[in-house]
Amino acid sequence: MKRQIQIFFAALMFYTRIPCPKKIDCSNIDLNQALRYYPLVGMIVGTISFLIYWGSFFLFGHAIAVVASLVAGVLTTGAFHEDGFADAFDGFGGGWTKEKILEIMKDSRIGTYGTIALILLFALKILSLYIILPQLIIKSWWIVYLFFILYHSLARLTSGNIVFFSQYARDDLTSKVKPVEKHASRTEIICSYVFGLIPLTIFSIREPIVCIVILPLFLLIVKGILYFKKWLNGYTGDCLGCIEQFAEIIIMLTFVAIWKFM
Repeated sequence: MKRQIQIFFAALMFYTRIPCPKKIDCSNIDLNQALRYYPLVGMIVGTISFLIYWGSFFLFGHAIAVVASLVAGVLTTGAFHEDGFADAFDGFGGGWTKEKILEIMKDSRIGTYGTIALILLFALKILSLYIILPQLIIKSWWIVYLFFILYHSLARLTSGNIVFFSQYARDDLTSKVKPVEKHASRTEIICSYVFGLIPLTIFSIREPIVCIVILPLFLLIVKGILYFKKWLNGYTGDCLGCIEQFAEIIIMLTFVAIWKFM
C-alpha cells in the first residue's frame, strides 16, 4: 500500500502543480508506473475545475464560470498538456523531417502554428462548455460534476493509449519526458482503464447514449499512432499532450451533438 501511495503522489507531482506531502519519497519511483494513476489525476483536476465552475456560477454567472473552470484546469496542471499541444502544432507544422520536428518541439518558444492552435482550442472549449453545461445543470449538479471528471479522466486515458500501443521516438537524454518513454506494463494498462472509464460508466447508467464518445476517441488513438509513426516513428511527450487536448475537445463536441438531438 505504501508503494502505491508513493506512485500516486509521483503521478500527482509529475502531471499537476498540486503540492504533495514532503514526507512522501518518490525519488525511487519509475514514472512509467505513474501512468496507472494518470486518469485518476484527471479526475482530481476535473473536481477542482468543477468546484471553481460551481462557485463562479453563483457569484458571476455561467459565462464567467466557464472561463474560470478552464483557468483552474490550466493552473492546476501548469498548462502541462496545452504546452504539448502547442509544441506539437509548431513541430508538425514547421518541420518536414523527424529531426526538424523534434528540434522544433523541444524549443521552449511558441510559434505561429502553436499560437493559432491554442486560440482555436480554447475558443472551442469555451463555446462547447457554454452550450452543454446549462443542459446538464437542468438535470442536476451531480451530472455536471460527472461531466467534468469524465472529460478529464477519459482524455488522459486516450492519451495514455498512445504509450500503451506505440513506442517512444526520442533517443537523446534531453527529452522532457525521458522517464516515461517505455511501454507500460499490464498493471498500468488495467489501472488506467479502470480509472479512466469509471466516470463514463456511471454517467452512462443514466444516459447510455454517451458511450458513443468511445468511437471518435478510438479513431483519434488509431490516427494518432499512425501519424506519429509516419513522421517520428513513435511518440513524444508533446504528442501525448496534443492527443489529450484533442480528446477533451472531442468529448465536449460529442456531448454538444448528443444533447442537440435529445
